[in-house]
Amino acid sequence: MRRRTVSLLVLALVLAVLVVIAPDVLLVIFAAILFGVFLSAGGEIVSGLTGLPRGGGIAVFILLCLAALAGAFLSFAADMFDQIEELTRQLPPAFEGLRERIAQYSWGSTLLSRLAPSRLMSGEGGFASTAVSATFGALGNLVIILFIGLYTAIDPGLYRRGLRALLAPPVRPRGDEIMGIANRTLRGWLGGQLISMTVVGVLTWLGLWLIGVPLAFILGLIAALLAFIPNIGPVIAALPALLLALPEGWGLVGLVVAVYLGVQTLESYLITPLVQKEQVDLPPALIISAQLLLGVLFGLMGLLLATPLAALGLALIRELYVSDYLERDKPPIATFGQQ
Repeated sequence: MRRRTVSLLVLALVLAVLVVIAPDVLLVIFAAILFGVFLSAGGEIVSGLTGLPRGGGIAVFILLCLAALAGAFLSFAADMFDQIEELTRQLPPAFEGLRERIAQYSWGSTLLSRLAPSRLMSGEGGFASTAVSATFGALGNLVIILFIGLYTAIDPGLYRRGLRALLAPPVRPRGDEIMGIANRTLRGWLGGQLISMTVVGVLTWLGLWLIGVPLAFILGLIAALLAFIPNIGPVIAALPALLLALPEGWGLVGLVVAVYLGVQTLESYLITPLVQKEQVDLPPALIISAQLLLGVLFGLMGLLLATPLAALGLALIRELYVSDYLERDKPPIATFGQQ
């Protein structure tokens, strides 16, 4: 067996073993790589504009991001905290009103009994201890993502050379090409997604403000953040707005539904195709399937990373399977007059 084949089989075997025994670790590492791609792209833009070295460009980009967050926080802090406080005050009675309406039906009583707090609090370790452990686990993962992302952004060549060394010499040039394609795919998806999230948040805020829904700003912020999860995120983001509109009557509820449907339609058929044109082309059915599969298997982390994983997986399949394997020995197309 040739060294080229052995090197590829070894990498595939190691990846398969990690997928089986530690899939959550791989998801955290992928999230860190995605964060590193974000820092690297921003650092390169700063370096190109200022002439700073790569590390300096990344440092300045991080400082600019922190300054932008601090400025936004100071500008909207008072209104934001007031709206968050008001949202937390209004949601419980709105939810209670919805519960009372559901309880009027026979099927509603059965559903509410299954969702009773006593059932949620039961179980091994209790709901409170589960929430605490999940919170600390999420914070630990966040710290890991930040550090790994920073290290990979500062010196990505170090890690690319390490992966390249695991390949047999004949396939190392193609390995460099594949890693470059993976990097461009993630950059394209991430850049387009950030633009889409911003537009979705602004449009949702303006739409809800125009129809008179309270707390429009914070609801727009929620919509922007949840737009990171295509298809499913906007549905989740609409729930608080619907609960707040419900006490005002079905007319306002219908307007809220129209706003979210309108923004989602614009995002799906105009915004995303424009910002991600010629960068990442993902079929909607593939996105939903990836979200369903990874969400069921790995929970929230799988759901959050389903779309960039699908984008990367599709790009690798096109290059490694379709181009390098299926079409490797593709016969030349005969021209007119040839036998």
